[in-house]
Amino acid sequence: MAPALEVADVHKSFGGVRAVSGVSLSLERGRIHGLIGPNGSGKTTLFNCITGVERLDRGRILLDGEPIHGLQPYEIARRGVGRTFQMIRVFPELTALENLLVVTRGPRAAAEAHARELLAFVRLQDLAGEYAGNLSYGQQKLVEFVRMLMRDPSLVLLDEPAAGVNRTLLNELLDAVRRLRDAGKTVLLVEHDMKVVMGLCETVFVLDHGEKIAEGPPGVIQSDQRVIEAYFGR
Repeated sequence: MAPALEVADVHKSFGGVRAVSGVSLSLERGRIHGLIGPNGSGKTTLFNCITGVERLDRGRILLDGEPIHGLQPYEIARRGVGRTFQMIRVFPELTALENLLVVTRGPRAAAEAHARELLAFVRLQDLAGEYAGNLSYGQQKLVEFVRMLMRDPSLVLLDEPAAGVNRTLLNELLDAVRRLRDAGKTVLLVEHDMKVVMGLCETVFVLDHGEKIAEGPPGVIQSDQRVIEAYFGR
């Protein structure tokens, strides 16, 4: 069976700056993967390449064995790729429930039932009618997270889900990610909180200056000399 996602020798430059240089990754379906590296190492650019926001200079990206590089972002989303962003993107003047409904088509009743199920999935069911602008930062992140799930993606990309979230809400989010994995979803997350990465991910990829310098289980990555040098210098 083909990997859930295969990134093969991907290159992306901006002017003379090589943001991603020959990166290859293979994501096993039904597992949680981490993508780490110092600031400016190319993590978000790689996410943008996977989701079609940025065009590759060279390389291939395969979803379930089928090429998706060159497709528009909405086409990639329709094929089962969901994504959150570093900066929260909610509609503050819509309720939490309405924030989920804006991404749906079809009968309203079925969409609303599904949206309420997802809010309950992250224990926000009692805030369905609250304006998103009145929710805490962490609650807004949970709303964005489940809005991405409204289209039932098979591959979930999370960009710094732990950033700025208090410990209680973070535990809710991490528990929800594990339940997604248990339901057969494949997860790739960018995260700077090493406690989150080491406690949640089953495989970790490390980027530095646009290149992959290591991959493996969290325990191995944590003691890899190349990773230590990338974060703390020689």
